[in-house]
Amino acid sequence: MEEQQKILIVDDDVDIREVLSIQLTNEGYLVFQAANGREAIETVERNRDIDLVVLDVMMPGISGVEACNEIRKLSSVPILFLTAKSKESDKEEAYENGGDDYLVKPFSKAELMRKVRSLLRRYVVYKGKQENTDDSTTQVFDILVDRKAHKLLRDDQALNITGTEYQIFMYLLENRGRAQSAKEIYERVWGEKFLPSSAGTIMVHILNLRRKLELDPNNPVIIRTVWGRGYQIDEG
Repeated sequence: MEEQQKILIVDDDVDIREVLSIQLTNEGYLVFQAANGREAIETVERNRDIDLVVLDVMMPGISGVEACNEIRKLSSVPILFLTAKSKESDKEEAYENGGDDYLVKPFSKAELMRKVRSLLRRYVVYKGKQENTDDSTTQVFDILVDRKAHKLLRDDQALNITGTEYQIFMYLLENRGRAQSAKEIYERVWGEKFLPSSAGTIMVHILNLRRKLELDPNNPVIIRTVWGRGYQIDEG
């Protein structure tokens, strides 16, 4: 029997938690609930096999962004932010602080389930992917890629990247020496149809990767922009 996938819902509004819990339970997921950021961190700490966190941004005490930062120290679990804010700057803040995707309230059940299924599908692939090579490590400039552990390291220290960031990096590495457009990256990593707004999502994730990988993010050498074509990791 296939094991149920586990989802943690974090919101200070009990009605929202209950509605989401019912919707996700009816879809076959095992649901945990947390009323605030502190409870969310403690729940992930106790249950390291949680597959997805649905996290409200605006909460009293520890905000969703702060909770996300702490959860990232414990797990690479995908995090879906829920928020009433819809500005691009709010979306960028979510991604910059370790979020994988973003859903603006109010949203439909169909929108929620599309995001949930996409994130879970990517996470299952990320956790269980078997590399078709005997070489479990690859050197990219001064970055060591550990395929078995799904980690990027510098000077034997693992870099704090999210699962989504790792998948983007690996897609670029698979196509090393060839520029990949935002559309190609999005449709490969997210597994969804590319929309004009998706370009911003890719841009923010690339910027975050550069902040973490590049010695000088303003003059990137690991992930280069090829103007008019996309992003590229050069042949080394």
